[in-house]
Amino acid sequence: MRKGIYLLPNSLTLCGMFCGFYALLAALKGNYLHAAWAIMIANIFDGLDGWVARLTHSTTRFGIELDSLSDLVAFGVAPAVMLYNWALAPFGRLGWAAAFLFVACGALRLARYNVQMGSTESKAFTGMPIPGAATVVATLVIFYHNIWDSAPEKSYLILILIVTLAVLMVSTLRFHGAKEIDFSKRKPFWFLVAIVMVLVIIVIHPPIALFMFAMIYLLGGILENIFLYYRKKKQMGQTGVTG
Repeated sequence: MRKGIYLLPNSLTLCGMFCGFYALLAALKGNYLHAAWAIMIANIFDGLDGWVARLTHSTTRFGIELDSLSDLVAFGVAPAVMLYNWALAPFGRLGWAAAFLFVACGALRLARYNVQMGSTESKAFTGMPIPGAATVVATLVIFYHNIWDSAPEKSYLILILIVTLAVLMVSTLRFHGAKEIDFSKRKPFWFLVAIVMVLVIIVIHPPIALFMFAMIYLLGGILENIFLYYRKKKQMGQTGVTG
């Protein structure tokens, strides 16, 4: 077998890693808004590399491992450092412990995803994807800076949020992702209309719209799993009565 790598998808992956590295540097310098936007741009590259790899049939084990390393930098370490410097530093040891928990759970989430790839995790994600968790953190910073000028002062809500995101990443809850959509097949007309409406809403006011969509994804995923749990419990109860 001739050895080599596919340049296009792996180059896109490295672009995402670069955005994560830039976000780290920006966060260390106190440019939290720049760091948050860099994480959002890394999200675009993360989506593109997988899409290009599938489209060009260039998915390789090397690309999968490189993508995981890039995700850990851009969506694990960078958001944790940004959030620690921005809002968690006043908590002292509790703050950096919460930030490390986010990184550790993100790494565990990526490792589990790589192991489950091609088996149990075919469509819906098991646990919240690390790019989704990082998006919630990044849009929170963007939204907060759009409303207030100064950084939050010892906010317990932010501390609870990052711990919740960490737990959701290693949970067995089901979350949806863009990979469930097969763009090679025909879709209903309303699907295109919905995409246009989402773009229009984002263009009108990006900070508020992006944060709103991120929170809808977070809360929607939790509510869906609660609904599925009670539906399954109800079905098991009916099966028991019938039996």
